[in-house]
Amino acid sequence: MRLSLFAFVLYSSPLLAAEPTGAELYASKCASCHGGKGEGTKKYKRSLEGDRSVLQLSKYVAETMPEDDPGSVSQAEAEKISAYLHDAFYSPVARDRNRPARVELARLTVPQYRNSIADIVNQFRWNANWGDKRGLNGEYFKGRDHNKNERVIERLDAEVVFDFGKETPETGKFPDPHQFAISWNGSILPEETGSYDFVIRTEQAMQFWINDLEKPAIDATVKSGMQSEYVYSVYLVAGRAYPIRLNFSKAKQGVDDSKKNPKRPVLPASISLNWKPPRSAVETIPSRVLSPVNFPEQFAPGTPFPPDDRSLGWERGTAVSKEWDAATTDAALETATYISAKINDLAKTTDVAPDRLSKLKEFAKTFAERAFRRPLSDDQKKLIEKQFEPSRGTDVSIKRVVLIVLKSPLFLYREVGGQGDGFDVASRLSFGLWDSIPDAELYGAATQGKLKTREQVLAQATRMLDSPRAKPKVRQFFHHWLNVEQAGELGKDTKRFAGFDPQVVSDLRTSLDLFVGDIVWRKSAEFKRLLTADAIPLNGRLAKLYGADLPADAKFTTVKLDAGQRSGVLTHPYILANFAYTAESSPIHRGVFLTRGVLGLSLRPPPEAVAPLLADLHPSLNTRERVSLQTKAQNCMTCHGIINPLGFTLEKFDAIGRYRTQDNTKAVDDTGSYLARDGQAITLKGPVELGKYLANSPEVHAAFAVQVFHHVAQQPIRAYGPTAHTDLTKKFTDGGFDVRKLFAEAAVTMSLGPVKK
Repeated sequence: MRLSLFAFVLYSSPLLAAEPTGAELYASKCASCHGGKGEGTKKYKRSLEGDRSVLQLSKYVAETMPEDDPGSVSQAEAEKISAYLHDAFYSPVARDRNRPARVELARLTVPQYRNSIADIVNQFRWNANWGDKRGLNGEYFKGRDHNKNERVIERLDAEVVFDFGKETPETGKFPDPHQFAISWNGSILPEETGSYDFVIRTEQAMQFWINDLEKPAIDATVKSGMQSEYVYSVYLVAGRAYPIRLNFSKAKQGVDDSKKNPKRPVLPASISLNWKPPRSAVETIPSRVLSPVNFPEQFAPGTPFPPDDRSLGWERGTAVSKEWDAATTDAALETATYISAKINDLAKTTDVAPDRLSKLKEFAKTFAERAFRRPLSDDQKKLIEKQFEPSRGTDVSIKRVVLIVLKSPLFLYREVGGQGDGFDVASRLSFGLWDSIPDAELYGAATQGKLKTREQVLAQATRMLDSPRAKPKVRQFFHHWLNVEQAGELGKDTKRFAGFDPQVVSDLRTSLDLFVGDIVWRKSAEFKRLLTADAIPLNGRLAKLYGADLPADAKFTTVKLDAGQRSGVLTHPYILANFAYTAESSPIHRGVFLTRGVLGLSLRPPPEAVAPLLADLHPSLNTRERVSLQTKAQNCMTCHGIINPLGFTLEKFDAIGRYRTQDNTKAVDDTGSYLARDGQAITLKGPVELGKYLANSPEVHAAFAVQVFHHVAQQPIRAYGPTAHTDLTKKFTDGGFDVRKLFAEAAVTMSLGPVKK
């Protein structure tokens, strides 16, 4: 009896009882707020999932949980809880096990719709090569007319911005300064899709054509009054070369009476060809988007579409609404009307050709085959033939074919009725890298069965990334990665930042695009340079504002700025200005950008919107001190414990991204920190140390790889197998961190489809 009592006391003692497991600790301390499986509750609706490591989670839990009594969980208990929830439902691996991701049926996104129709139509026209020459072909005539017999100069002009004054373009070649003419011809390649304003400035006679070389968009052959500026608006699709022509003529308007009045005064003459791209200011059209090569007329529907869904962080076509369906109908009608008007040109026939009907039928079948991205079945061919009943007339027949094809699910949806063959692979690859249908070479590879191996598909992806057609897709990714897709006017306090006007903002956006493009499109597109390069492109206007030594009229050239204080995109003025207030910097906005965009970490939305502490209300504090004061509460530090220390590393740059050493008369402290996935606390002093750390961080490499995949595939990477993410990241690191190679590998992984389990 005594022994039994002793045993009871011994084994029931709290000191000797079995310690609770992670699951038990979670159930007792966390489940009431977060749900038994982290699914959330009425109080905390967001599911408990993310991408932090067990070590990062345990530190977070120990310091902040539970929220009504932070710090009551010991470090040992926090480690157990974190290990349990990470494995049970928090981590991507656990989520994939509990809720397997799948490749979702997707429609064409808006860019894919416009590009696809453009390529379907334009395949019936001749092809041209963009070439290596930049600028427009200029033909100079000694008379007032553009008469080839009077041409005295033919040359490549990088840009059209000339002030001839009272002289001629070249002394000795133009006998009469009162009259001469110039014609500039070539093509223009817009870098961004949207509405463009073409602005031509001249006090002389002028005609301007864009896309349609038969009908001038602006005809100022006979001037009216003192008008010297002309504007034409047009919707252009990025990555497509549009034919362009500008005719200039200096001469007295009306009847030529030069022989009767030989001593009349010489009037000044000037001309400039400018444009206003989307979200930019008016500028001289730069040579980088001009080619002397003449391209054929382009077509892409301008019908407005509702925006694509981006709720998961990348553009995808999974939402189908009445508005979207109506837009596809309107765009199909727009396309049918255009094709009907141009049918003889597209089908290579005439109204009186004896074989016109057979050529129209062949056109219709080819149109459908390219739209469906695979050869037509016998039933589909019969359906098209049926549309050409004699009673309808060929005009109606063509329109019916176009409408039937463009409203078909086989065109509107990717892989509807897919057979898992080379045509599906070609379609995935082309939509992934070009946002469009396969070109002739890729379609031919599918036809010949040459898209069966990874090596074959990778070779095609590499070829496609070397094409100018890949640039809009890659450019769009970097705008998304850097969170500047929707960047507004970036208005700043005019008293503190005189000269920071819309033209400067436009120049900064161009500078960022040039900086990224120079790295991505060079032979070795090394990712690390994006985060560590110490020089950026500036022109004369930006150099004056940011303290670089360049002439006032300097074109964009790459210069080092602020002697070793800059670190790639992290310190580019456009990025810094975008993540700042009108008068003050914002460590919070900059820290969120680094946390979410670069490190790829999830952040909970703030429980409520909180206005920043105004500088005027705390005149003795600098920005770092105000942010620390406002976010010192424990429930704030849940996220701000990561955000603030990262954002503080960029505090030596003001609200327009200009370098400074003082803020509110105090020395700026740009020391920050970060808790890595391996639990190591990293101290970061300033942007250069930050850039080096991020450039070499496995977390950043993995985050960048998955973001590229989502942009290319528009599907969750987990749907492609449990090791898809790690495999892609390894290919990225083993490939020398080459950005273009990463895009190619992502496209190949997506094109070959999910790994069979």
